[in-house]
Amino acid sequence: MYKVQLTESYFPAQTNTPYREMTIAQILREQAERLSNQKALRELLDDGEIGREWTFSELLADAETVGRALASRHKAGARIGIFASNCPDWVLLEYGAALAGVTLVTINPSFTPREVKFVLDQSGSEAIYYLPFVRGTALKPTVDAACDELPAIKHRVAITDSDALLAGHDSGKLRETEPFDVVQIQYTSGTTGFPKGVLLHQQGLLQSNFDVFDRIGVEEGDAYVCPFPLFHTAGGAVSVLGSLTKGATMILVSNFDPAAVVKCIAREKPQILGGVPTMLVGIIEAARAMGADCTSIRRSVSGGALVAPDLVRGGQEIFGAPILIVYGQTECSPGLTHTWPTDREEDLTQTIGQPLAHMDVSIRDTGDNSVCPIGVQGEICVRGYHVMKGYNDNPDATAAAIDGDGWLHTGDLGTMDERGYCKITGRVKEMIIRGGENLFPAEIEAAMLEHPMLVEVAVAGVADEKWGELVACFMRAAEGEKPSTNELRSFIRERLSPQKTPAYWVWVTEWPMTGSGKIQKFELADAFERGEFEDQMAQN
Repeated sequence: MYKVQLTESYFPAQTNTPYREMTIAQILREQAERLSNQKALRELLDDGEIGREWTFSELLADAETVGRALASRHKAGARIGIFASNCPDWVLLEYGAALAGVTLVTINPSFTPREVKFVLDQSGSEAIYYLPFVRGTALKPTVDAACDELPAIKHRVAITDSDALLAGHDSGKLRETEPFDVVQIQYTSGTTGFPKGVLLHQQGLLQSNFDVFDRIGVEEGDAYVCPFPLFHTAGGAVSVLGSLTKGATMILVSNFDPAAVVKCIAREKPQILGGVPTMLVGIIEAARAMGADCTSIRRSVSGGALVAPDLVRGGQEIFGAPILIVYGQTECSPGLTHTWPTDREEDLTQTIGQPLAHMDVSIRDTGDNSVCPIGVQGEICVRGYHVMKGYNDNPDATAAAIDGDGWLHTGDLGTMDERGYCKITGRVKEMIIRGGENLFPAEIEAAMLEHPMLVEVAVAGVADEKWGELVACFMRAAEGEKPSTNELRSFIRERLSPQKTPAYWVWVTEWPMTGSGKIQKFELADAFERGEFEDQMAQN
């Protein structure tokens, strides 16, 4: 840990790790030269067996082929969507896009046509690259429904169709890029409202995730098991680019199944394991049930929710290693703080660790933006090289998120102690974190308000032991018959993806209000958790 003695809630940038400006192409070529025959990428199949695999030299060669194909049909800076679950083809397209100088727009494979259309349209994408099937569900109908009304989409390419994907590779030319060029657009809520396209540059993605892997203790040649979804920064940024910068082997979990991951760990003996808390709980339970030896794991890392003490103890029992937590947000590439392998259990379970290197972190008063005293709640803010370029085509939202002094306001409330260890105490914004995935109440509310029998809707997160939070939808109905839970669920599933579907449906006749007439969602959530709405739940 950093040995500091702070007098206010401001942690200045530390410089204990190397800092260099770099591009993805540069690091790929360096690792291919230095670690030519070392495994770089391995595919974990659904049955726990290893599928395709690449050395660093093979990974570079295939990425360059994809890059030349992309360059043959997309101009420099063009935006292209990737709509797929975890697979090596995703990684090759990520690297190929960087080599071609085009920007990758990541899309959750569970999105509905309406959601896919929004992301493609808002980002200005001119193509979509997709996996034909995800867990037996065909994605092409979703692609076609989303793209038929988007004339800007010039190409719809299945990434498993080599002829289509690699067409033009013999004529395309790879492009030189600069470290601070935008290379990915990932969609998040920002601080309020509907999803916003976060413009992420290469320097932020590479350096910050080198520092994440450095904090974890990843060494060159280590094998890292990645079950995180690639469309999320935990997968496509932290895992893919952290592994690359450290010269580690990434074992990519195609479809998460705890038993398959345990089988892999017992056979392949990897040193590092990632996963949101719900994934790690599943892996630990499967390891116990299977009697498998998982003690090769030297470190495991989680994010998206605090790690419960029982999970920490379970990790020690099964892996003999601590479970570390990383806290961040998409807008900062994404890491801000991280616990240390040497931290005591109290810090591992009750804090989000100390800031990562090369960035300033402060807790600031939500009223006057001054730095808070030690231990006083304020908004967690960060400033540094890794902060996003901004929100795509949304200067107002960018200005609201990044102040005139360069501080990115995370929207999370927290405190900092004299050692620089931070805690999250609440949210300025109302984002719900379900199993490590960010959900946006305003988006769910807007979709539900399309229902003709609803006049007011408020969506809030309520505590859940397994998922961290679940979605609760509080509703006021028009006069007359109320729709059933099944009807409401069917209605929302036509508009939004499954993880955004509320777990609870609650009828209300009046709302807790602020003095300015806004619904107090925290009051709704608190009352729900006290059991005050048991008689007002919608019926099947």
